Amino acid sequence: MIPELGLFALILALCLAFVQASIPLVGAWRDDWRWMMLARPAAWGQFMFLVFSFTCLAHAFLTDDFTVAYVAQNSNSMLPWYYKFSAIWGAHEGSMLLWVLILAGWTFAVSLGARQLPETMLARVLSVMGIISTGFLLFLIGTSNPFTRILENIPADGHDLNPLLQDIGLIVHPPMLYMGYVGFSVAFAFAIAALLDGKLDAAWARWSRPWTTVAWSFLGIGIALGSWWAYAELGWGSWWFWDPVENASFMPWLVGAALIHSLAATEKRGVFKSWTVLLAIATFSLSLLGTFLVRSGVLTSVHAFATDPSRGVFVLVFMLTVVGGSLTLFALRATAVKSQASFGIWSRETLLLVNNLLLSVAAAMILLGTLYPLILDALTGAKLSVGPPYFNAMFVPLMALLMAASAVGMLTRWRDTPTRWLGRMLAPVLAVSLLVALTVATQHDRSNWAVAGVCLLATWIMLAGLRDIFDKTRHKGLFKGLPALSRSYWGMHLAHLGFAVCALGAVLTTVGSVEREQRMTPGTSIKLGAYNFAFNGVTQLQGPNYIGDRGSVRVMKDGHEVAMLHPEKRVYPVQQAIMTEAAIQGGFTRDLFVALGEPLADDAWAVRLQIKPFVRLIWLGATMMALGGLLAATDRRYRARKIEPTLNAGIIE
Repeated sequence: MIPELGLFALILALCLAFVQASIPLVGAWRDDWRWMMLARPAAWGQFMFLVFSFTCLAHAFLTDDFTVAYVAQNSNSMLPWYYKFSAIWGAHEGSMLLWVLILAGWTFAVSLGARQLPETMLARVLSVMGIISTGFLLFLIGTSNPFTRILENIPADGHDLNPLLQDIGLIVHPPMLYMGYVGFSVAFAFAIAALLDGKLDAAWARWSRPWTTVAWSFLGIGIALGSWWAYAELGWGSWWFWDPVENASFMPWLVGAALIHSLAATEKRGVFKSWTVLLAIATFSLSLLGTFLVRSGVLTSVHAFATDPSRGVFVLVFMLTVVGGSLTLFALRATAVKSQASFGIWSRETLLLVNNLLLSVAAAMILLGTLYPLILDALTGAKLSVGPPYFNAMFVPLMALLMAASAVGMLTRWRDTPTRWLGRMLAPVLAVSLLVALTVATQHDRSNWAVAGVCLLATWIMLAGLRDIFDKTRHKGLFKGLPALSRSYWGMHLAHLGFAVCALGAVLTTVGSVEREQRMTPGTSIKLGAYNFAFNGVTQLQGPNYIGDRGSVRVMKDGHEVAMLHPEKRVYPVQQAIMTEAAIQGGFTRDLFVALGEPLADDAWAVRLQIKPFVRLIWLGATMMALGGLLAATDRRYRARKIEPTLNAGIIE
């Protein structure tokens, strides 16, 4: 009975989404406030029904209701309760329910948190989000019903959750990723509402910025968690693989970063209106593209859902409808998005334009590398693999240019910046950065300029930020001036600092990692770098829903024990799946990584040993960027009912 109630709640949510999508939009066109007032209660009702539906599915998982097909396929009575709960979004149907629930949650938040919006604008924004909800609810109910019953041959127990997903990363990674994916629908809705209104001004950009920044921050957290999950769970020891599904989430994050910067320029100076609208459309369109790639069956990836390719047709048609309709509306309203302001070459506007170009080109490069093999296969049947060599060769130079431009952009002024003043500001920053790079170069192999280069650029960004802080506070004094700076200003600096830290970690761990795969018998030891790894053998392991072998590796340095690591090789009997659980001893300067391979003759095992220097800087930097965005979004001026010009505004200032 409870699953049927969950399905009924989905149908009621669809009805309210259709009301939300249509009546307030017509009311805004007719200037009828009574019709527009329906937007909020429809959004609230839709959210409540989806919460109820999600709760019904959670009840089915936690009570082992294997009469529900989705539960039988993705759970097991021996599964720990927390994995039963996270199994709700462990496959296609449940993850789509989570998707529409988060979309309704964003809509609910906008209806409550955007009280400073004119009623007409709010009605249009909520209607656009209602249209998106209607599309996805139709998809969920029509093709991906998570409440379908098994009427015959009801299994006594479930098929179990994919062992790859039985990890703490699954519990937090998909919800954070979806918060970002779906959150960009708010920026899209604001852009479409502004186009319908025919007025793209500073107020529109101000309203849109905090929602966009929060969505971008959540997506960044989700990507970082996915990177950590792959690093710790897959047993390969790498933090990024340029997997097509990884790329699918990375592209909207890059374009979303460009959108944040473009919104700031539109708000402050009224420039880049076309850029801003197109970036809002592109960001949400790339989120839809990621949904299509993951759920259409066109990709083979450990991250993708194994699903019927026919379902991808619905998502593809919906995506093309959204993109086509949005671009058509943009073309019809082209005169409304024309910018009039002028600016000099050494201005913040110019540096923001460079920023937008670099981020957009990076996203386009990843899009090409991801889709070209699929298009070639569809057209000719030829198989082509585009891997890390292509992405690294194209992406790294673009990010180096972006780091160089970011530091200059922090110190430039709106409209125009005196060249001599800018030179005086940047000269000491450049001198110290070069000194740091030369010092690093003398301590390492001189032929490896990557380390010296990233140290130069990271120091360049960090010192430019400090130089800007000192410049902003020089009149009041450091202790009086610091509290006067806005949250968005501090958020900007934290995000840029996180960018530098993340880039530093990525290069240092890529260049400095050492690895060896070795046949080891109990009692043998291997020297790797400054460490000795002694293999003590394996013992039998019994888990709640798996059995396996647990290794023991003692790590020594200079005669002292550093760590005792216990990698595991697990067998999940229900699915007959074999999983590698790596043992990781983390530290700020390095990670020690040990994974068991295959058992060999004479009690020997294949063992993978790795030393990953500064790998945690990657996730530290990603966290700093996300926290910087969240801090900027809490700036009090976003909660003001009256739009007033402010200094030091925005994540890029």
